[in-house]
Amino acid sequence: MADRKHTLDDLPLNLRDDFPPPTYEAWRKEAERSLKGAALDKALATQTYEGIALQPIYRKEDLEKLPSPESFPGFAPYLRGSRAAPPAGGAPWLIAQEIPGAAPGEFNEALRHDLQRGQTAVYMLLDLAARAGLDSDQGEVGQVGAGGVTLSTLKDLETALHGVDSEKIPLYINAGCSGLFGAVFLAALLKKRGKILSAVSGAIETDPLGEWLRTGSLPVALAQLYDEMAVLTSWATSHAPGLQTVAVHGDLFHNAGGSAVQELAFSVAAGAEYLRELLSRNLAIDDIAPRLRFTFALGPNFFMEIAKLRAARMLWSKVVGEFGGGEEAQKMRIHARTSIWNKTIYDPYVNLLRATTEAFSGIAGGCGSLHVGAFDEPAGMPSDFSRRIARNTQIILKEEGHLDRVIDPAGGSWYVETLTRQVAEKAWKLFQEVEALGGMFRALEKGFPQEHISEAAKKRAENVAKRKDKIIGTNIYPNLQEEPLPGRQPDYPAIFREQARNLKNFRDSRVPGPHLRSLEKLFQMGNAQPDRLMEALIEAALAGATLGEFCKALRSGKDAAPLINPLELHRGAEIFENLRRAMEAHREKTGALPKVFLANMGAVSRYKARADFSAGFFQVAGFEVLDQGGFSTPEEAAKAALASGAGIVAICSTDENYPAVVEPLASRIKQAAPRMMVVLAGYPPDQVEAHRKAGVDEFIHIRANAAELLGKFMQHLGVGQI
Repeated sequence: MADRKHTLDDLPLNLRDDFPPPTYEAWRKEAERSLKGAALDKALATQTYEGIALQPIYRKEDLEKLPSPESFPGFAPYLRGSRAAPPAGGAPWLIAQEIPGAAPGEFNEALRHDLQRGQTAVYMLLDLAARAGLDSDQGEVGQVGAGGVTLSTLKDLETALHGVDSEKIPLYINAGCSGLFGAVFLAALLKKRGKILSAVSGAIETDPLGEWLRTGSLPVALAQLYDEMAVLTSWATSHAPGLQTVAVHGDLFHNAGGSAVQELAFSVAAGAEYLRELLSRNLAIDDIAPRLRFTFALGPNFFMEIAKLRAARMLWSKVVGEFGGGEEAQKMRIHARTSIWNKTIYDPYVNLLRATTEAFSGIAGGCGSLHVGAFDEPAGMPSDFSRRIARNTQIILKEEGHLDRVIDPAGGSWYVETLTRQVAEKAWKLFQEVEALGGMFRALEKGFPQEHISEAAKKRAENVAKRKDKIIGTNIYPNLQEEPLPGRQPDYPAIFREQARNLKNFRDSRVPGPHLRSLEKLFQMGNAQPDRLMEALIEAALAGATLGEFCKALRSGKDAAPLINPLELHRGAEIFENLRRAMEAHREKTGALPKVFLANMGAVSRYKARADFSAGFFQVAGFEVLDQGGFSTPEEAAKAALASGAGIVAICSTDENYPAVVEPLASRIKQAAPRMMVVLAGYPPDQVEAHRKAGVDEFIHIRANAAELLGKFMQHLGVGQI
């Protein structure tokens, strides 16, 4: 008996009897008691930009309020994912990092390097010239090589994809408003290599509405672009079933400052517009819908992003079902990209942490492919090191986090399920508003999505400026000793010269007869059937036709698209980054930073909190803060402040102490140095007028618009704004 090992069953444990679970009513009563009379819903609920109040606690009863709470992975409406289980021997998501490099050779070098180190799909963005349908020597300096790789000829694509097995590695090309010519070059390359087109997977992304929103213009009318989309989609259905041909880039809405609801609603509206246009061109819904691919951004609100992707699949299933699509067609193909909006130039290594949580939310939400932005992305071209870290973020989540072994890990959470339904309901309502206007095209003409996004962006900007929304290292906790990352900016004039020279050499090497005959044939095609037109285009590509020549042959005489107000893509941190840059420019010019002197009055316990606040407040703009500890008298503080050489003095103490110290301190400073600004830390409402009369110029506090005030201080001290 003495040697017997005791087990858990031997212990007299009955947790339910010993610790009976409290009821929700008991918890609420206790919470309200601890809040000392404050309303629970106001004190503990968190309001989001989506208009959703996040509750402090969620219960099983919350799910009972929702319609159709039961859902399984792999079954319509695909709330819990498009697959019933992780694929055997494969990853549930592709590591599809965007590859930098303007020249095709540079792109290829980076691509092969990354494919050998864990990347599982090719993601190629075309430069601005190619997206506009221009050859490299037709574009402008700053357009050629900007935003992606140059692609004017079949040789360019051959160079970019040298050594890449297109039958084994999925290929995604973000082609802008028309993917037709990118697909032509790809088909011609595969034919030249003797590869099987039907074995290729990936996408040639065509997103005319997205390009229209991004730039405000299009190289040709939407009707022509839809015709090209229809040709490509019809051809791919028959010849390249593994290629998607239509894209909706919802990340544009996010990176312009929009909410998750807006991103989702306007993305679904754009998708519905594409369905209608292709249906009107005699394609079948079950052929169209599987060709669509959606890109969503992944922002910092972890659970909101999971809910957004889950809601997206459910809404798209409903839309496709309304068009008569079968269950397989109702599946949404999702590519996700970490946010650009919340990334920073200063304290850039914090971007690593941001991107990690965002990638986690994208995977947990069920994305099919993912790009994790490099931490130095805002500063320019990413380095080899930053690309490696971004790529390995995904690999760690897969190989060490084992997220490839689960489907919908957040499913069943009372919080996530409730949030998913709330996001879906609000997005559906906004989507219906777009439909009531006549669809996404009419809505964009009227500026409806742009106005909605602009309003959301203004709210975000105000909250960032007031530091209600915190951006670590930028508007809070700045690191003034950091060494800035070297910004790797493309040499656009050199890129333009090189690509123009390469294109001239290519043209000189062409055999005139076959090239001219192939172009003449294109001009005579008229309204040829998709297969015949694609066959002629592929023949022309093999004969040496360029992207610009394709566009001239198919688009000559076509009307231009109307101009619209584009989205303003930006980062939330820019307003504070501009202040820091202005300060750094001032230091370069004068040899010193403007100084702020902290006039700390009384004992440490009286001034410490506001002194710390004041130091942080001014440091986010790059001010040098002078803190000499506490002062016993206003006279002593004024003398030290005047001797410091500072342009601003910040008085720090308690509201109770201010009536005794502010007037004598401020008046002495103003008498001796009228241009020295006097700032009070805090905002005691009943004292404000008296302090202003005594010489206080401004008040800094947690509700103040920090960006506005700091800009005002800098302007007063002669620091030019950037």
